Amino acid sequence: MAASIQTSATDTATTTTTTTTKHPSKRRKLTTDQHKNHQEQPLIPGLPDHVAQICLSHVHPSTLYTVCHPWRRLIYSLSFPPFLSLYAVLSSTSTNHHLSNNNPIQSFSFDPISSKWDPLPLPPPDPPLHLLIRHPCFISRHLPIQSISVSGRLILIAATSHNFSPALSHPLVFNPLSGVWGYGPPLTTPRRWCAAGAAHDTVYVASGIGSQFNTGVARSVEKWDLESKNVGISTIANKTITWKWKRVKELKDGRFCRDAIDAVGWRGKLCMVNMKGDAPKEGIFYDTKKDAWENMPEGMLAGWRGPVASMDEETMFVVDEAKGVLRKYDPEKDYWEHVMESERLVGAQKIAAGGGRVCAICGCSTEIVVLDVAALPVKLWVVKTPPGLEALAIHILPRMTRPDF
Repeated sequence: MAASIQTSATDTATTTTTTTTKHPSKRRKLTTDQHKNHQEQPLIPGLPDHVAQICLSHVHPSTLYTVCHPWRRLIYSLSFPPFLSLYAVLSSTSTNHHLSNNNPIQSFSFDPISSKWDPLPLPPPDPPLHLLIRHPCFISRHLPIQSISVSGRLILIAATSHNFSPALSHPLVFNPLSGVWGYGPPLTTPRRWCAAGAAHDTVYVASGIGSQFNTGVARSVEKWDLESKNVGISTIANKTITWKWKRVKELKDGRFCRDAIDAVGWRGKLCMVNMKGDAPKEGIFYDTKKDAWENMPEGMLAGWRGPVASMDEETMFVVDEAKGVLRKYDPEKDYWEHVMESERLVGAQKIAAGGGRVCAICGCSTEIVVLDVAALPVKLWVVKTPPGLEALAIHILPRMTRPDF
């Protein structure tokens, strides 16, 4: 039986090749007709498509994906409510990036419905990106490339160039629904090794350094409101635009410019800690309504022993990188509650939270551990990065639109 299947497949392939060679115009017409038939096929026979879409929007996308091609195409269209996907900023596992002038990072999206990694479109070529991840002077660490997710967009906000100066004068912004990269407003002071985060659809950058240390930059804080009426994403880096970054209350000192810091948006506050691991650290948060900085509660700071992320800016999670424990912050008790423990979480580097999931970069950066924290007990599974690539950052965002699916 197996032999007959192989023979049939071979014969079919040979026939197709012969037909394509002899009658290419007929082959093109056949493909066009098939595509037209797919387009004209109703989603649900007897119902207008707009009514059928309302009905199908109540069915889980994983079910629609397995039924038929029109339904599969529907779940990736602009008219269907987007499901959440995992996005990753990746680099090659090769150690020779410092020898190349090319962009050393690639961005991918992992589709949980098809269980496939899809590359994101390339960023605009002008101006070219010159990002530095590894350098012989920094043997044991990567030079950070900082990215955040806000308002359903992926934003590259800060990095180091090959001459050790800030690599990004404008934020690079990717919109999954349009599938297009663009530029945010030019930073008042381009910086690297800064604190970056978002709260209430507003991007914040704080502290950091430029080409050299400067006290003014190390204390400065800027914000960019993505929901402003004047906001827009330009596809041209140097285009004249009216919207811009706005200065807010500065820091009392420059202690937050020593490393790249994730500023975590939580309940109207921007929380950040200036050191990683169990080392003595300072924790502060910015009250976005009062435009004021305050000291972090003792319990919150004491439990900040690894990467932290917030779910919908309401629930904050931390992975204790030394013990492999996931914890959730209780503001009433000022205490981090135990959620679950796994050896796979030991050494977690970055985490993201959204849609009832917490995702963590683990396993030498080639594994992403996914935790379903909405389930009891918590479910865990692992997503491998694409071959030859390691994860630098992860985000949870709406899936990409695929009009040609």
